[in-house]
Formats: sequence, structure tokens, C-alpha cells
Amino acid sequence: MNRIVVLNPKGGSGKTTIATNLASYFASQQQRPVLMDFDPQGSSLRWVRKRQAAQPPIHIIAAFEKDSRTTRSFQLRAPVGTTHVILDTPAAVEPHLLPQLTREARKIIVPVLPSDIDIHACSRCIRDLLLVAKVRREDNRIGVVANRIRRNTATYQSLIRFLQTLGIPIVATLRDSQNYLRAAELGVGVHEMKSYIVREDVEEWRPLIEWIETTAGSTCAQAESPPPSVAVP
Repeated sequence: MNRIVVLNPKGGSGKTTIATNLASYFASQQQRPVLMDFDPQGSSLRWVRKRQAAQPPIHIIAAFEKDSRTTRSFQLRAPVGTTHVILDTPAAVEPHLLPQLTREARKIIVPVLPSDIDIHACSRCIRDLLLVAKVRREDNRIGVVANRIRRNTATYQSLIRFLQTLGIPIVATLRDSQNYLRAAELGVGVHEMKSYIVREDVEEWRPLIEWIETTAGSTCAQAESPPPSVAVP
């Protein structure tokens, strides 16, 4: 199975939007995704519960909940036949937890908004992934998503210049679109909406999907083992 971690310790960067839309895309492609919600706000959990029975199924695990009656690894187990596990991580993840969150991840997506505060937070996140989690650049496991972008603005140009200095690929640039708000309200992803409404948004996801499907470096574990037991707030 492919494990994908959506990570940025700063809140409001769009982690849940990216995680839910990834799950929606894989489900629409007849895959069997699992969405793990580690965020105590439970936004991904609420999104899945809004989905209709006729829509492609997405298995949700409320990873932020603790159950003293069972082990953590049992609680986080993915059903047999799962093709993708997508982790929607919480804000304020401490650096020492990053190795556990990312150890078996095939891809790590870091969303960032075009603002000075978010650029600084992204820089710290990338630094911690490289130095604390020991993720190597050459394994092609880390990718940045420039989120809620308005092109031809000074903040957008500043963000792109900064991202190019990191030596980490910009795997997608997603515009600031109301379609994501509508999708969240309906429990769907943009890939499940009417194509003539979301054509531009869907096209922007193409490079991200292609990057996810590229083969990672040889050191990237892809075992079918249970997810690591991560203690997050």
C-alpha cells in the first residue's frame, strides 16, 4: 500500500483539503483508500460522514481518538486490500514525532500558503523533515504544494522564489478556488464534481498525482505493515 503523509505543523495550510481530495481521487479511480484523521478537530472525519452511500467508499480512521480497550496498532490498522493510506496530521506536531509519522511514508506532502508566516513555518518543517526525520532529498519523498494561490501577485512570486531555494520539488500549485469549499460541504472532492465546473482545479492536481505515482528511492519502505503508533495531541 502507498502511505501518504500530509504535513505542516502550522494550522490553516490546507492539510485537510489536500488529504480529503486525495482520498476522493483514489476512490473515484476504483482504488481503496484509507483516510487517517490525526487532527483533534476531526475535519476529515466529518467530511467522510457527509458522503452518500452511492459515492465511492473511503474508509476513515479517527486516529486522534484513544481507545483503552485495544492497542494503538490495532486501532490504526488498515483493512485488507487497502491501496492508499493518507494521513491528515494535526497542527503543532512536535519535531520528535516526525520520524514516527513519516517512517513508512512513500510521499510527504507539505502544503504552504503565500504569506511570510507560512513561508517561515514551511522552512522549519522542511528542516525538521531533513534533520530530525532523516528524510533524504534524493529519495524524492518530500514535495511542496503551493496552496490557495493567486497568480501574478507579489506574494505568489515571493513564495515561488523561496520554494526554489529549498531544493524540494514544488509538486503542485493550487489556486484559491471556491470549489474546495463546496466540495468540503458536500463530502466530495473536486474530482467528483461536475467536470465543467472544476476543470481548471482538476488540471492543477495532475502533476501532484503523477508525482505521487512515481517510484520513490530504494530506501523508502512500502511494506504492508500496520502504521506506526503515533502519540499526537
